[in-house]
Amino acid sequence: MNYDDILASFPRRRLAFLPTPIVELPRLSRFLGGPRILVKRDDQTGLAFGGNKTRKLEFLVGEALAQGCDTLITGGAAQSNHCRQTAAAASVAGLECHLALGGEAPEVPGGNLLLDGLLGATIHWGGPRRKGEDIPLIAAELRKEGKQPYIIPYGGSNPVGALGYVEAAREAALQLAALDLGPAAIVFASSSGGTHGGLEVGARLFGLGSRLVGVAIDKFGGEGPSLAERIKDIIERTWALFADAASSPSRKGASPPQPAFEPILREEFLGGGYGVVGEAEREAIGLAARMEGLLLDPVYSGRAFAGLLLMIRSGEFKASDSVMFWHTGGSPALFPYARDLLP
Repeated sequence: MNYDDILASFPRRRLAFLPTPIVELPRLSRFLGGPRILVKRDDQTGLAFGGNKTRKLEFLVGEALAQGCDTLITGGAAQSNHCRQTAAAASVAGLECHLALGGEAPEVPGGNLLLDGLLGATIHWGGPRRKGEDIPLIAAELRKEGKQPYIIPYGGSNPVGALGYVEAAREAALQLAALDLGPAAIVFASSSGGTHGGLEVGARLFGLGSRLVGVAIDKFGGEGPSLAERIKDIIERTWALFADAASSPSRKGASPPQPAFEPILREEFLGGGYGVVGEAEREAIGLAARMEGLLLDPVYSGRAFAGLLLMIRSGEFKASDSVMFWHTGGSPALFPYARDLLP
């Protein structure tokens, strides 16, 4: 079955600079005594400092435009990379943008928050509510004003957003085959589930054979589903999108059988919690910067890379292995964390 053709059938608004490169970190690999470390540079997707959310937004904005919407609404923490990229995507597509952010308005905005303002987003402050809890109220008010809002969930993580990482798995599989590389594992930050779920589906569809290892960034508690449950739900619903498209009357194809998915989620690297920079994150960010000129953010890629370093030091990979770190971006968030990162 031609899965490329099915993927191309979903609405999409091109926003990213693709493909993003795969590069090596030879100095850091030598410093650690192996394995060979590769990086998939999704911090270089290009839209307003780039990041992984741009891939998701190509499909989310594509659907919004196909539905005739004129406004994007999403939410997150005050320094949300997702919200910054959503604001930029709205600018490119000629849409209005509203952001439901956790916290209170600072006296002087910095990092991603400064960029949100420059990109023209309207910000709604939610105090302790940093996961888009106020989005339904904002959407209702906008509808009263005659707007047609399109709601993007926290992190852009639903089956439509996950299509961006189905496509990314296809891209990486082609690149690694051309380089004659088969990393033992691909390690990445896993937070709202869309990147993780999309990679799992894309790996099955497009032959990305490496073990996928998500490093949990945030704690999920209370009465809602766990992150592992969210990832599995996104996987199942994203697979269903493909199955429905494959079996549509116009294609006259059979729905592909859903394989058993057992996503790997490492939850032992949470440290002090979401957005708290500890010694592990500080070391990871410093090593990547000083040895390879690679900038990691303090919340997502810094914590995931710290997890990778701990996996390497505990002997999970042989010196002869190669392992790929999928850099999800977020460098603008470095600046508000200056006091936590500098000696």
